[in-house]
Amino acid sequence: MGGLALAAGGVAVAWGAHQLLPAVPMLTIAVVLGVVAAHVRGVRALVRGRCRPGLSYAGKRLMRLGIVLLGLKLSLDDVLGLGWATVGMVFAVVGATFFGTLWLGRKLGLRGDQPLLIATGYSICGASAIGAVSEASDSDERDVATSVALVTLCGTLAIAVLPLLQHPLGLSDAEFGRWAGASVHDVGQVVATAQTAGSAALGDAVLVKLMRVAMLAPLVAAVALSVRARARSRSGAATDSTTTTSTQSAPRRPPLVPLFVAGFLAMVALRSTGALPGAAIDVAGHAQELLLAAALFGLGSAVHLPTLARTGGRVAALGLCSWVVIGGVSYAGVLLTA
Repeated sequence: MGGLALAAGGVAVAWGAHQLLPAVPMLTIAVVLGVVAAHVRGVRALVRGRCRPGLSYAGKRLMRLGIVLLGLKLSLDDVLGLGWATVGMVFAVVGATFFGTLWLGRKLGLRGDQPLLIATGYSICGASAIGAVSEASDSDERDVATSVALVTLCGTLAIAVLPLLQHPLGLSDAEFGRWAGASVHDVGQVVATAQTAGSAALGDAVLVKLMRVAMLAPLVAAVALSVRARARSRSGAATDSTTTTSTQSAPRRPPLVPLFVAGFLAMVALRSTGALPGAAIDVAGHAQELLLAAALFGLGSAVHLPTLARTGGRVAALGLCSWVVIGGVSYAGVLLTA
């Protein structure tokens, strides 16, 4: 309970800071506060000690609930309203960013699931996507925390950098909105970036961004299928190599479609029916943001900066290259579909 109470306190502080600085998304502040809590004398002992189970619970379980509610932001009519050219552009951006980042991360020799998680965060929807894929792949908490920290940092920088590039790149307000939606990581960061160009830019940005969010479900299913295949391969190899392993229980296989992803798809379908009143959608939106903020505080508290510094050069290089890829490919896509 101590860890959940600490996460709730972090969310309250993040909410208050967001009210004072509306341009900075609450989810970004929550991650930063979690990292700070893990390194401040006094609080640090709680984070690493008796509060750790509760913070880990927030980073996993509350993340799942937040992702389920995220589905209520997306309607099939909204996606179809983008037009097939824009839908194709979004597929191209996500594919190029995901596979390019995954390949480069492995070439750089990053540990564990870091290449997969960073590729997911950059290409889909930031920390939320990292949390979803880490559940399907059963990733190490340190890998998740490092990936979240990197993606959050780059997404925060985008809030300041992208608006400065709108006019030098010759983008109209609507085109800038689509570029922000296709290239910025987290939904909140997209809103903070696109609102600088007005309501028209913001509307297009959110629609394009939610189209990227819709690709979360098939990606998580693909990761789960890959994990099941690897588990089956290891189980078969162990059985062939020795008879003693036949008495051991088989490795647990994750479901092809995790329950929280099925919940996400169910929420998309529910929103698409038009049966939900606007007030209910607004309440769910606030709940989703609070749940994700608590989860990101928990993930941020798992960041250990000295450990991060040891691989910081390679992680930073991957983040920079992935940022260039998604920014360049999405810019070209916006020009081609304008």
